[in-house]
Amino acid sequence: MNAGGRTASTRPEPGQSAHDGHARLADTLRERLTALAPSIVEIRDDSAQHVGHAGAAGGAGHFSVTIVSEHFLGMPRLARHRAVLECVGDLIPYPVHALAIEAYAPNEPVPTKG
Repeated sequence: MNAGGRTASTRPEPGQSAHDGHARLADTLRERLTALAPSIVEIRDDSAQHVGHAGAAGGAGHFSVTIVSEHFLGMPRLARHRAVLECVGDLIPYPVHALAIEAYAPNEPVPTKG
């Protein structure tokens, strides 16, 4: 258990595929980020793009998160990232090996992915 009282998963369960584990992990990330009261939260599993990477070899995931929250109003980018990491930081470096964060306030344009 970490300082925040959360228990981070350490290894996939027997018979669990990496995809199943990463899908559950994405759900965990989404659940944790509700603490920031987001109006939008998108989580993308980028793990397939990192097959063979040392961090991915042990089954750890690579994720990207886009989050929009009033919590970020007036906050600089670094403070927004810290707020996100406060919610999910105990999952790094395992089971999350890498987390790309895009955090916006509602009054800011969110780039579209295409």
